[in-house]
Amino acid sequence: MWTKLVPVTALLTTVALTGAAYAAPATPVGGESLGSRGLVSPDGVKAPPKSKATSYVIADAETGQVLAAKNPHGRLLPASTLKALTALTLIPLLDKKLTVKPSQNAANQEGSAVGLTTKPIYKVDDLFKALMMSSGNDAAMALAETNGGLQKTLRDMNAVAKRLQANDTVAKTPSGLDKPGQSSSAYDLALIARAGLANPDFRRYISTKTAKFPAPKNYYEISNHNKLLWRYKGMIGVKNGWTSKAQGSFIGAATRDGHTIIVTIMRHEGYFWDEVAGLLDWGFAARGNVTPVGRLVDPLPVTPPVERRVTASPTASSPVKPPPMLDASQRTDTSRLVGSAVVGGGLLLGVTWLWYGIRRKRSRR
Repeated sequence: MWTKLVPVTALLTTVALTGAAYAAPATPVGGESLGSRGLVSPDGVKAPPKSKATSYVIADAETGQVLAAKNPHGRLLPASTLKALTALTLIPLLDKKLTVKPSQNAANQEGSAVGLTTKPIYKVDDLFKALMMSSGNDAAMALAETNGGLQKTLRDMNAVAKRLQANDTVAKTPSGLDKPGQSSSAYDLALIARAGLANPDFRRYISTKTAKFPAPKNYYEISNHNKLLWRYKGMIGVKNGWTSKAQGSFIGAATRDGHTIIVTIMRHEGYFWDEVAGLLDWGFAARGNVTPVGRLVDPLPVTPPVERRVTASPTASSPVKPPPMLDASQRTDTSRLVGSAVVGGGLLLGVTWLWYGIRRKRSRR
């Protein structure tokens, strides 16, 4: 009897082990209510103004409280709001006084551009202004190349996203141009904005209205695409974006009476500036007066520091450790191979014990 139970036990153990390896988090990041695809707002107060956005988040930057949300974890195309992650990632890694000679590839990037040439007339500081003010896709590529290349920069961006627990975010470009597999969410954009606001250089780039930009002969003036910098009281800035597939997206932050509210929207079909202003107004009125529907989680501890980890090349003596838990978007061929090996090992153990039990039974006859 015991020999018949062993194979079954081995198989059950195998299933338990592999199931644990791929178990999805039981609670959405930020709280149970944020798993909703509909509107989530606090009781006892009027709901936020209606918005045509498919997804949005209203949050208190200081406390991290999510005051209201709509489909906050919906994975959508971020368009140029992804440049906020690019800036957050690269500002600590690049010397802003460094002179850059953009490649022809950078200068030829499609979509919105600041108008880079291939002459060595730009400082990294200039390129960050072009990135966050003029939404320059050419500036995004020039910064990525300065950081050691496109692939390294994407690895760095995705590492920062994971550290922020922005698990809906997958960066495939530094500019936000649509690419298969690229995604973010209104919740993740709020996490990125909150982290960016803590960096003085990030705040400087997003709040600058106009700036002089180098040209082969003298300079020309660039302006910030965020219309609310001119229209909304206390507006700090952050980033807007649009592509035909992503439609309109926006990250905004404003400060009143020493308090900062973050509003993020994704997949808006048209003119969203007035709607964002209304959501910000609602956030300032609700802050401190409602029970939050969730929270913006804190970043994971940095061990080792991001600056050292993302700039060092992996070697045989210093392997890169895999994340402790892989969700469906992170499973690689290696992780599947490991899972298959565990399953195969369990099956082999079960078959071996079954054969052993049959032989013993026959030997007793």
